[in-house]
Amino acid sequence: MKCFVIAMEKEAQPFIDKMDVLSDVVINGKRTVRGELGGEMCAVVVCGVGKANAASGAQYCADLLGADIIINAGVAGGLNKDLAVGNIYGVSEVVQYDFDLCHINNTEIGTLNEFDKNYLALSVSDVFPAKRLGTGDRFDDRESDFLLLTNTLKADMRDMECGAIAQVCAHAGVRCYSFKAISDIAGSGSTTEQYYKNLSLCLAALSENAEKILFASV
Repeated sequence: MKCFVIAMEKEAQPFIDKMDVLSDVVINGKRTVRGELGGEMCAVVVCGVGKANAASGAQYCADLLGADIIINAGVAGGLNKDLAVGNIYGVSEVVQYDFDLCHINNTEIGTLNEFDKNYLALSVSDVFPAKRLGTGDRFDDRESDFLLLTNTLKADMRDMECGAIAQVCAHAGVRCYSFKAISDIAGSGSTTEQYYKNLSLCLAALSENAEKILFASV
């Protein structure tokens, strides 16, 4: 089964609205909607914001729902002018930029203890342009994070969930896809103000492409 793991209700609703819903329950504190999307059985799990929520949602999908493909979808911030607000991009690889064992393991920033490089590869589709993503438990405009993400890690986007989902999928042997609609571009004003201004545009893009995202994940 394909399972969507999505942080917020507002990001999940575009997919749920397109489904022929068979069940809608809360399990382990997470809303779980099952049904058909474009004639294919799938599930949407609203995991909550942040890496811990994302990891528990992904593990739940792998262990209890029998997911063989996990799709993370939602909004993300753009880090360079090559991205456009409202456009959807796939994630080719992801790094947890707030994870640091550099002084203990002599590794690059973002390298998880059980891996030997900082970026984790995701499954990719040619339906949407593929970009690199940085995941961290922060939503802010601090310059130090921007410089780390762009100068050191060469990331194109940032979010708060995908890296943790990819980590769980790597251990569980589950294929992982991620698709992000861009809500803001760094250097174009307040991230928070851009997010609220552009959120409806991003949600409309996710709604319009809901089936395309599902069928791009194979």
